[in-house]
Amino acid sequence: MSYEIKQDGKFKFIEEGNGEPLILLHGLFGALSNFQFLIEHFRQTNKVVVPLLPLLDLDLLHTSVGGLQKFVQRFIEHRNYENIHLLGNSLGGHVALVHILKHPERIKSLILTGSSGLFENGMGDTYPKRGDKEYIRKKTELTFYDPAMATDELVNEVFEITNNRMKVIKIIALAKSAIRNNLGEELSQIKQPACLIWGNNDTITPPFVAKEFHRLIPNSELHFIDKCGHAPMMEVPEEFNKLLDQFLAKFKTPAATV
Repeated sequence: MSYEIKQDGKFKFIEEGNGEPLILLHGLFGALSNFQFLIEHFRQTNKVVVPLLPLLDLDLLHTSVGGLQKFVQRFIEHRNYENIHLLGNSLGGHVALVHILKHPERIKSLILTGSSGLFENGMGDTYPKRGDKEYIRKKTELTFYDPAMATDELVNEVFEITNNRMKVIKIIALAKSAIRNNLGEELSQIKQPACLIWGNNDTITPPFVAKEFHRLIPNSELHFIDKCGHAPMMEVPEEFNKLLDQFLAKFKTPAATV
């Protein structure tokens, strides 16, 4: 299923369906394909919005979690979204957290899956030589419980990014920014209900990270999915969508009885 990429000013995004906005923020190597099952399911009940985050298009000074948060803020204000359910995976979760701490007023709920912001295993101490496709394949496979999820198409997407020197510099800048921008006790300031959906086999932001988010975010609920890695909405979409359905149902206005 492919969706029309809309343009409004300098913002590119997907917007499908009607209802309260469900805004999806992808991760460092994320793409719109990460969310295809989410979009297809929730466009029946919500206005599903996926902004294309300028991960590799910001100038180096603003290639950071803070720079991405400012972009998201400008996008939300430009489109005038209200009562937002904000969902982030991996680095996108980190951006969502910084956003809700700085600009809570338009956000109705928060959904995190495999989010950075407290701890994450990155690329390790060494970065691959450009052209090392096998290294990229192995790293991509680590995102999932089932290595077969790292399709040739997905590996090629990541390989293309890492084969460009400036893009690699920006990826490293974003990864370092995420590690430096550790939120910790600040998370106790989040007032909105939060839903944490985590893969039990996530090796990038392991289960203990989810438990710490749950401890620190006051009004949060935590769900683990077995046989699932760092991107539950891709790897086990039916189970992920069911959990998110149950969470979002709490915000529905009951039908008036006659």
